[in-house]
Amino acid sequence: MASLPRVSALMRASAPLVRQVRMSSSGGEPGSGAGQGGGTGGSIRDAGGAFGKMEFAHEEQYFRKMQEEQLRKLKKHLHEEVSHHEAEIARHQEAIDRHRNRISSLEKQKEQK
Repeated sequence: MASLPRVSALMRASAPLVRQVRMSSSGGEPGSGAGQGGGTGGSIRDAGGAFGKMEFAHEEQYFRKMQEEQLRKLKKHLHEEVSHHEAEIARHQEAIDRHRNRISSLEKQKEQK
């Protein structure tokens, strides 16, 4: 019985902390009024009609642009990370070569004695 709380604690620890879900209501078209798929998104969307649909389209466009910008920044950051690590590899390789040369020079000095 003592292992049951431990298992559930492990399961909680491995569960994702944040989930992002976009849901679509089947009650009507988005932006067609309160409670009809558009929800209560403000007075324009509550009224429904063409302005509600237009407001919904503007919101969708805003969030698509925001997501594209986030992806662009993430890609840029990852490219910078790769460049940084490649530079570190080159620096470490130079240090390895320098140490190998030092070892070989020490061995040559030892042979000469």
